[in-house]
Amino acid sequence: MRLSEDLKARGYAEHSSVPLETIVDTARGIYLGMDPTADSLHVGHLVPLILMKRLSDAGHRTVFLVGGGTGMIGDPRESGERNLLDKRTLEHNKRALKAQLQKLVGKKIEMVDNAAWLSKTGLLEFLRDIGKHFTVNELSKRDLIKRRIDSGDPISFTEFTYSLLQGYDFLHLFKKKGITAQVGGSDQWTNLLSGVDLIRKKLGKEAYCFTLPLVTDAAGKKFGKSEGNAVWLDGKKTPSYAMYQFWINLPDQGLETYLKLYTFMSLEEISALIARHEKNPSAREAQKTLAREVTRFVHGEKSMVQAEAETEVRFSEKALTALSEEERSAFPTVMISGEKTMVSAVVADGFKVSKSEARRLIQGRGIRINGETIETDRVITDTDLVGGEAFLEKGKVKIIVKK
Repeated sequence: MRLSEDLKARGYAEHSSVPLETIVDTARGIYLGMDPTADSLHVGHLVPLILMKRLSDAGHRTVFLVGGGTGMIGDPRESGERNLLDKRTLEHNKRALKAQLQKLVGKKIEMVDNAAWLSKTGLLEFLRDIGKHFTVNELSKRDLIKRRIDSGDPISFTEFTYSLLQGYDFLHLFKKKGITAQVGGSDQWTNLLSGVDLIRKKLGKEAYCFTLPLVTDAAGKKFGKSEGNAVWLDGKKTPSYAMYQFWINLPDQGLETYLKLYTFMSLEEISALIARHEKNPSAREAQKTLAREVTRFVHGEKSMVQAEAETEVRFSEKALTALSEEERSAFPTVMISGEKTMVSAVVADGFKVSKSEARRLIQGRGIRINGETIETDRVITDTDLVGGEAFLEKGKVKIIVKK
């Protein structure tokens, strides 16, 4: 199967400036850009990263652009202008992203920072050589900008020029590094086209671009930090256990799509897995496979095995007294001092709920202590504990309360 056919079958390509086979079935230089708006990537970034690895494995020369220059500006977004980052934060974020990319994709990957050329470009030179190729009429018609203008939401000149800077990036990489294609998310489509058009107008040569679909969760929200549902690739922000849990707890809806985009499994393996899953969905084989594959790619084999083992222990029916010390370490532990109430224990690390949510859970008979359902909030007493400790349970999730 040709690369273009495989990518289409997996759902990697949404828009392309020319037929996809023209872009990916011939080896060329392709780049992916990302601005350092945070010091970690998240699962929303994984799809383009996995795509770039596939392109590299197929013989393409892949280049990653970390936007030290454009990161100082920020691309337009639906919810208004981004907070501009100070230089110190930007430098910290750049270093963190570079280290993360090298870990995920390989230490020998080629990386560039657009601050290297944008910071040296004079304003008059930029306006004369780049700005004249863009019209306010055309920029104002772009979907996101048009919606902001139509809604009366102010859009700054800074945001308005972002597309010009991204187009200039593509022109620079085309001239200096022979990069002839760019890939990005579907929300970047018009920005990608800016580079294609600029290269044609300035140099009279052809360049190409294509976009990936924005991946959404079951609620239709994209996987991203601005949506409040970020799952970070940095193990300190989202530990491997939490990463594993994110994928294993997904509903059946969308599983085939996620497997095609987020794993390196063959299409045949995925089809067979989905067929088995549909026959016995309660076994959650598809979710478990997805969780293993993604956690392995992000955190490595050892962390994946540990996350899988921790999940098995946390959700097992073993009594607390039957657990080994190693198995106990898989559970968050809340130390009881003074008159600890059920609500305060439920709010503690492990369940991640507020006090009002904890009260609703208790009133709804959703909390148990050592198997006994709690009906009202009260102080945890010695009679609740066995040997000075107990399992506090919310559904199948457990924490240990201990004196």
